[in-house]
Amino acid sequence: MATLKHIASKNSDYSAAETYLVYQHDEFSGKKILDEQSRPKLRESYILDTLECGEASFAMACLLANRKYDKNNHPDDIKSHQYIISFDPRDAAENGLTMEKAQALGLNFCKENFPGHPAIVCTHPDGHNHSGNIHVHIVIGSVRTREVERKPYMQKPRDWREGMKHSSTAQTMRHLRVAVMEMCQDAKLYQIDLLSSKKRVSEREYWMKRRSQMKLDRENAALLAAGQQPTQTEFETAKETLRKQISDVLDNAASFEDFSDRLLQQYGITVKESRGQLSYLPAGRKKFIRAHSLGDKFEKELVLATLKENAKSQPIILHNNLEEEPDRIKKLVDIQAKLKQGKGIGYERWAKKHNLKTMAQTLILLQEKGLLNEDALDQRIAELDTKFHESLAVVKDLETRMAENKTLRSHAAAYKQYRPLAQKRNAAKSPAAFEEQHRVELTAYRAAAAYLKANNITSLPSPNKLESEYCALASEKAQFYEQYKEAKSELLKLKDAKQNVALFFREEKQTQHHEREGVCV
Repeated sequence: MATLKHIASKNSDYSAAETYLVYQHDEFSGKKILDEQSRPKLRESYILDTLECGEASFAMACLLANRKYDKNNHPDDIKSHQYIISFDPRDAAENGLTMEKAQALGLNFCKENFPGHPAIVCTHPDGHNHSGNIHVHIVIGSVRTREVERKPYMQKPRDWREGMKHSSTAQTMRHLRVAVMEMCQDAKLYQIDLLSSKKRVSEREYWMKRRSQMKLDRENAALLAAGQQPTQTEFETAKETLRKQISDVLDNAASFEDFSDRLLQQYGITVKESRGQLSYLPAGRKKFIRAHSLGDKFEKELVLATLKENAKSQPIILHNNLEEEPDRIKKLVDIQAKLKQGKGIGYERWAKKHNLKTMAQTLILLQEKGLLNEDALDQRIAELDTKFHESLAVVKDLETRMAENKTLRSHAAAYKQYRPLAQKRNAAKSPAAFEEQHRVELTAYRAAAAYLKANNITSLPSPNKLESEYCALASEKAQFYEQYKEAKSELLKLKDAKQNVALFFREEKQTQHHEREGVCV
């Protein structure tokens, strides 16, 4: 699976690029490795060619181009670009990839995609991770020395005109990734989709992990030598931790608001959207981390798509939540009590945000109801409580009467239907045989007769009359049930509002008390 990496350099010493490619360097310090006589050690194996340099060296060709077109005079100007194509380690053994073949692929890739630029193409047999991956370095001077044919991916004149500088834009990188994929396909090498990345690791993060892992390994070796067991064996960068935390929440959230709240509550991570892009702020950090630097999975489009899929897999839960209390006011969180229970700074940040939203909803509700006065609020709660219990009592009574009506209709129908059968049983020549043959029907008849006798019903009521009574009871129940629901809903909201106000002023009082103590001290 070939990968493509880009590095822009502001180093005005163009010979440094060739020196790095030819001589051995310490992978962490970047310094040349010296032999016993303090001379730089050549790499054990490499293939190096230059393009578009004429008779001059790469460094001289770049300097001449700068002078001719009056470019790269400022220290902050990008002087060169390096593209590294790393092939899959399996390609050497399984697909016959050699250094010579890789060099040929690199030369052709450079000719096709960087025409007009002085370039070095150098192939190494292995990377610093010692996985056996053959890789090609393509280093180009930033200034184009001749006008080239315009390609479809070229958007601006600087992309093809003479004397203009190469720019590694998103469009350019996309084209180059596609070119690498097509190159691997044509050469029958392993490949992956370079156009998407669930996890995006920068050069800086990669080296930080490697250095820190080596340091951790040394510390663990010392612990093992002392007879102690290490508690951590693998170093994890801050971004790796952030990716895991976001993934954990993303797999369970069903809406963006839920996603945002869970991140803040569980891990203290703030998420914001700016210009259509998401950024994340972990606890203890002042600067947001862009989703793009973490990977495609964490960007807005895929986050929303994942949340949408999660919502589809939880339709019943979401529906029930919406049906139960669509506008129920949430309760304030007693932050101090939670902190005493061991909650961390992430939970505290979420709780403060939650309390602000909840208190705003509480005040809006009380203002709409005209209940900003405490006595008026208590009086309204008492009225609703009475209405709630009265409506509930009526509903329960109506439900009982409806059940009795339903039972009576059932027994009356059974009595009327099976009475002729009971009369035939009495006149049958063999009552026992008749009984056995019609046991179910006769049992239902006797149960109906017993019910009618127990309730002193001597004549069967009209089925139509019973049906009408049942419908009237159901209609009356529906009316009182609506009153019951309305009273219950408003009662619960006002009780929550009262509790929120009480907790809010209690916290305010505690805060003022602490502030006064601080002033006195």
